[in-house]
Amino acid sequence: MTRIYNFSAGPSILPREALEEASRELVDYKNSGMSLIEMSHRGKIYDEVHNETIFLLKDILQVPDDYEILFIQGGATLQFAMVPMAFLSPKAKADFILTGHWALKAYEDARLIGQANVVWDGAADKYTRIPDSNEFTLNKDAVYAYICSNETIGGIQWREFPLTGSIPLIVDMSSDIMSRPVDWNKVSMLFAGTQKNLAPAGMALVIMKKEMIEKAAKNLPAYLRYDLHAKEKSLYNTPPTFTVWMTNLTLKWITSIGGLNEIEKRRDEKAAMLYKAIDESNGYYRCPVDRNSRSTMNVVWRMLSEDLENRFLKEALKQGLSGLKGHRSVGGLRASLYNAMPVEGVKVLVDFMQYFMQKNG
Repeated sequence: MTRIYNFSAGPSILPREALEEASRELVDYKNSGMSLIEMSHRGKIYDEVHNETIFLLKDILQVPDDYEILFIQGGATLQFAMVPMAFLSPKAKADFILTGHWALKAYEDARLIGQANVVWDGAADKYTRIPDSNEFTLNKDAVYAYICSNETIGGIQWREFPLTGSIPLIVDMSSDIMSRPVDWNKVSMLFAGTQKNLAPAGMALVIMKKEMIEKAAKNLPAYLRYDLHAKEKSLYNTPPTFTVWMTNLTLKWITSIGGLNEIEKRRDEKAAMLYKAIDESNGYYRCPVDRNSRSTMNVVWRMLSEDLENRFLKEALKQGLSGLKGHRSVGGLRASLYNAMPVEGVKVLVDFMQYFMQKNG
């Protein structure tokens, strides 16, 4: 079987090594006579996988002891609602920095529950940049501040998270989790859908300060309570065992190649290569994003016409380059350079871009 290069924004490419390991063990896990995904989530075998996954996350991301690591179904989208339900009320305020589609989605859910304040909105610039710290002021009585670390649609990314002082910072890291270290001095809570850099879709990784969990609302339906998930070690109900297992295998792959240091090295090499091809094309390919805000995970660009973009997509697919169509809301082209995308895949893309430009320029 020949694997193509999958540049989709999510569900997205996963490490081949992790997929192959899963395929070997899928039917008969560790000579148990059954698949892991058929087993009881209360059994010893799954329990070992579950706890090891938490250990690997803590080790790779250097999560401090005063944080809990949770696995919650519903993906990042459920977190858009769970967060304000836990910490907002009609009398409480939360501050939002709107950098694009996903920050806006979270804000829209929060404003149904409490006072969601927009302290900066990039709409005037068509969400093509991250604000400087002097462009917004947080409300002193805000119960939390909220950002999306990387906007997959617009292709912009926070290089450094903002300082929020005593106001807890909550970060949606769905599309750049495990691609960079986390400054835990700045972040009180983060969450990430698994379908970008961790595993198949179906789960959100949540890492939260224990003191925040203690403050979270308890007058909610059980599954929406962070304290119950923490108390039961993410086993309050049947967890998405396959997604947890694939997360485990992906984390082992990261460790095997050298951890976050190697991930960052490859990340920067891939992003630099692709942005160079765009910038040196004399306008044939054009990235609309402010240079200081460019994402290392999702690279977006436009061409001279939509017709040319459509021809590019068709010919790219014939070359084994898939998932390069931009989001339907903005059009254009997009390459997602998640951790599992090999450097060689970006080289093939860049070579094709040069060929296409010479042929159709």
